[in-house]
Amino acid sequence: MFEKILYPTDFSDETRKALEFVKKLKGAGAKEVVLLHVIDRRGLNDLARFAKKDLPHIMMDMEKKAKNEMNPIGKELKDVDLKVTVRVEKGGPYNEIVRVAHEENVSVIVIGSHGKSNIDKMLLGSVSYKLVKSINKPILVVKD
Repeated sequence: MFEKILYPTDFSDETRKALEFVKKLKGAGAKEVVLLHVIDRRGLNDLARFAKKDLPHIMMDMEKKAKNEMNPIGKELKDVDLKVTVRVEKGGPYNEIVRVAHEENVSVIVIGSHGKSNIDKMLLGSVSYKLVKSINKPILVVKD
């Protein structure tokens, strides 16, 4: 039923909890996981100015760091016999998740209820909320 899973992560505790559900979907017929991290471009120009580095250099550093953080996650998924595709994209998280979901033709998106940009006491993060409201793919939102 859910053969190909999109698992977006920002490396927060909430997305880590969602990973456990991704692994359990192996027993329900899952075969492949697209592991996605989105480097949010909003605010990067200001960061570059204050860090006194050029934007391409900052982006390269962020991409390298993301891939390093994704390696153990990919290994965990491979250890339960899932095929893993790793993607690091740049842009707005919501837009990139939607784009990748369509490009990869995933069966389901498994996402944490909120990530690093969590506002205290918010029930559902803005990215999760927008996905639930707008995308025509099944979404499993894992609450913390």
